[in-house]
Amino acid sequence: MGRTVTRAQLSEAVYQEVGLSRNESADLVEAVLKEISDDLIVGNTVKLSSFGSFSVREKGGRMGRNPKTGEEVPIKPRRVLVFRPSHVLKEQINVSLSDLKAAGSLPDGVVLDTDES
Repeated sequence: MGRTVTRAQLSEAVYQEVGLSRNESADLVEAVLKEISDDLIVGNTVKLSSFGSFSVREKGGRMGRNPKTGEEVPIKPRRVLVFRPSHVLKEQINVSLSDLKAAGSLPDGVVLDTDES
């Protein structure tokens, strides 16, 4: 837990699982990430089955407040990236956390939502 997955690690995983060369694996990972990025930049939604969807949302301008000084500050309109996990991914995550809890190896600070609603 708490580890960041890097491009190099993704490339290595493709190399191990698919059997492409390391250079071909790195090129494939870069091509996929570029395709996702390019689609998001132009405002398209990217859906990855059993994983989730990425989309860009427009946020309007508003007045904010500097928490340190209390001074009002205008916040400009901007585009933000939104990720919505699929139900499959949510289920996998919750099953994994339940398994960790049952094994007594749940990381500190992780709280399971046991509400089944």
